[in-house]
Amino acid sequence: MTDGITRVWTPSWPVSLGLTLGGLRRGSGDPTYQRDESRALWRTMRTPDGPATQRLAVSAGTVISTSWGPGAAWAAERLPRMLGVDDDVSGFDPSPHPLVAEQWRRVGAGMRTPAVGCVVEQLVAAVLEQRVTGLEARRAWRWLLTAHGEPAPGPGPAALRVFPAPDVLARVPSWEWHRAGVDGSRAATVMRVAGHAGRLEECDLLPLASAHERMRALPGVGVWTAAEVASRSLGDADAVSFGDFHVAQDVVFALTGETDGTDARLAEVLAPWPGHRGRVVRLVELTGISRPARGPRYSPKDFRRM
Repeated sequence: MTDGITRVWTPSWPVSLGLTLGGLRRGSGDPTYQRDESRALWRTMRTPDGPATQRLAVSAGTVISTSWGPGAAWAAERLPRMLGVDDDVSGFDPSPHPLVAEQWRRVGAGMRTPAVGCVVEQLVAAVLEQRVTGLEARRAWRWLLTAHGEPAPGPGPAALRVFPAPDVLARVPSWEWHRAGVDGSRAATVMRVAGHAGRLEECDLLPLASAHERMRALPGVGVWTAAEVASRSLGDADAVSFGDFHVAQDVVFALTGETDGTDARLAEVLAPWPGHRGRVVRLVELTGISRPARGPRYSPKDFRRM
């Protein structure tokens, strides 16, 4: 394998790459997140130092990371935070609800809230997911990486691509967004993100409340979008994606049996776990429980024909 920067790190808990980093994966065809035949995890990222490819594997409780590209040293140094070393679970009490307690018993040992940094990358991914189906969002993400990303440095799966630089994002013409199925509102928000990339990346250095405030100061970025980023980039275990119809409906149903979950009711249901509300949402999501479907399903809109 081509030489890269290797770091070997043994965390104090039995880390699970899938449970910790799985939320970064945007569908099976995500060009930034791939597994190889050995089940090693390959990720790409645009670090403050430039593009990087990182291969992660776990053996006997030890994480072996090898990174390539201009951002390789940054990726190696960031490894513990990526895997949740700053996520303090000692104060988390799952006992207020039996489902949460059982899920924590099953998967909690290996699950931590990641802090992968790369705020702009995660913010653009979240913007593309606003008010659309998962299918539409994943399609737009693959298009963006394929059409405007760059080849991943080092070895690895051929499909790997690196998220485009802010100046590249800023030059994507409106007709390309339209053809890719991204409506004007989301495209405009991505353009604003690109124009404020430096200030947004600084969120990684701010207290969580200030980071949320800075992200939400950008038009087109609300509570939901900021929470999606904070739970991935900033290690925010309390971040809840309020404003997400499915999160409110499914979590409220799983924990109460009620079928008309709202954001207000979701906040009430999660109240026993201050500081860990996002963790509880993640635990519930991993059960696969969802509110029984009723009414018409949301259908993807084909903006390419409009």
